[in-house]
Amino acid sequence: MKINYTFANGETSDVEVSEEIGTMILDSRREESNLDRKERYHCYSLDGAEFEGVEMADKETPEAALFLQIENQHIAETFDKLSEVQKRRLLMLAQGLSIREIARREGKDIKTIRESIEGARKKFLKFF
Repeated sequence: MKINYTFANGETSDVEVSEEIGTMILDSRREESNLDRKERYHCYSLDGAEFEGVEMADKETPEAALFLQIENQHIAETFDKLSEVQKRRLLMLAQGLSIREIARREGKDIKTIRESIEGARKKFLKFF
């Protein structure tokens, strides 16, 4: 039996295979095509949790996405109000560096770094 095979680069070729293998490949292609067709018309929604199970539900609601977008925008605006030094130190802290390591990298006293980060934290709390 000959089947048409398409290579990754787009070239096609007829390949000779046994009847058993050919039938299995054609059935597999047919099943995949049917599943693609069904999937195209399937709608994911919150109702999917009730009718098809939690794995088919869309976990992100438009309200949650909007809230997250507004919150991220608010954080970015607040972050812009910090001094360049505070931004740099907060980013290093967020990357997992300790206050001691930040002080060592910047050649400053630990107390100075701690006060700078605490000042940034207070600015953030003022806006939240």
